Amino acid sequence: MLIEFSVGNYRSFKEKVTFSMVAANIVAKDKNLDDNNVFAVDTDLKLLKSAAIYGANASGKSNLAKALSFMKWFMINSFKETQSTEKINVERFRLSTETEKEPSFFEIVFLMDGQKYRYGFEATQDKVISEWLFYIPKLRETKLFEREENKISSSKTYNADGIQRYTRDNALFLSVSAQFNIKIAEKILYWLTEKLNIITGLDDTAHVTYTVRCIIEDINRDDIIQLIKKLDLDISDIKIDQIQLNTDSLLNEMNSDLRESIIKIERSQTSINTVHKKFDNDGNYISTEKFDIEKQESEGTQKLFALAGLLVDTVKVGKVLVFDELDARLHPLISFAIVNLFNSNQTNPNNAQLIFMTHDTNLLNNKLFRRDQIWFTEKNKYGATDLYSLAEYKVRNDASFESDYIKGRYGAIPYIGNLNSVVDSHV
Repeated sequence: MLIEFSVGNYRSFKEKVTFSMVAANIVAKDKNLDDNNVFAVDTDLKLLKSAAIYGANASGKSNLAKALSFMKWFMINSFKETQSTEKINVERFRLSTETEKEPSFFEIVFLMDGQKYRYGFEATQDKVISEWLFYIPKLRETKLFEREENKISSSKTYNADGIQRYTRDNALFLSVSAQFNIKIAEKILYWLTEKLNIITGLDDTAHVTYTVRCIIEDINRDDIIQLIKKLDLDISDIKIDQIQLNTDSLLNEMNSDLRESIIKIERSQTSINTVHKKFDNDGNYISTEKFDIEKQESEGTQKLFALAGLLVDTVKVGKVLVFDELDARLHPLISFAIVNLFNSNQTNPNNAQLIFMTHDTNLLNNKLFRRDQIWFTEKNKYGATDLYSLAEYKVRNDASFESDYIKGRYGAIPYIGNLNSVVDSHV
């Protein structure tokens, strides 16, 4: 489970932001809402099942997802994917002379196998400046390893002596440790790979492929189709047709290098069809009709199909899903239903977590969210992002979150100038 994520500039708390899934000590009006939207890890720690992040365009919402996505990639791949001379793909904050040359800061706090871990690093484009890993085996936080540039000290529990010398300046010690079969490092990277999914951008190609594979290989097939049917009532079934391509004649005419390359290419294509009921003039059901999902269905239906496999897998296994632009191409009621899927004890018994960035104010509803589930991003006058929760505000139990947000009471909205002079209509 994800507890916290922080990103910012090296030792500059003015530029560091922290997002938390820890439930705040607030009293919700609806006790059922409170019980559904949080789950207890132990007597001291309760976590949220979902959280929404609002803000104006260019306020930093997407950057939070991108930063977490980069952190995940760098933790998993820095040892095997980077060469000694390659730059680290960190983006420094360039709007301040104090921070423009300082390292970027990343830290994540998470639960794995019932234990709390805190891992982070600071890096420039040239090298890793520092790195650390702590955990709480019983009551107190205990060091597993710490790094200050080339000086790395690790505990007996971490058991990584001798591996330090294989750690390049632009690679993470955690990533190197996993390559040398250090069990704790392997478990952490497995957790990142299998339990934390991050969706950034609007390209659904990879998610479509995943949903198709799940249906073809009968992985949560019935649940995926059932979810699509529940969210799009016009669809009664999904059919995947595989079209085999005969490339033997092409292979015979190619030289060995090209032949070897084409063998690696998928030798089948898929046709995705939604099934709709067909009726006669009297309204009687007579047959079904198949629609090509790419040519004959809306972009909203296409996105729903793309996400269905990932949503079902996340909820059934109890994973963490970070989703930038959840509302893009989806009707507000569908977005509402997806959030409810995670908030409900009935549909989310394994405590999966959904964190999403959105502009959809229809979701700003005190019947859907507790105040600590709503977050805002806003740029200050220096261009830095401020991240804060609605739990920081004194809000009446019956207040309209949406109305107050639109009125600017919580900030995090665009400030639009007078447009009268933009276009001269008298020319």
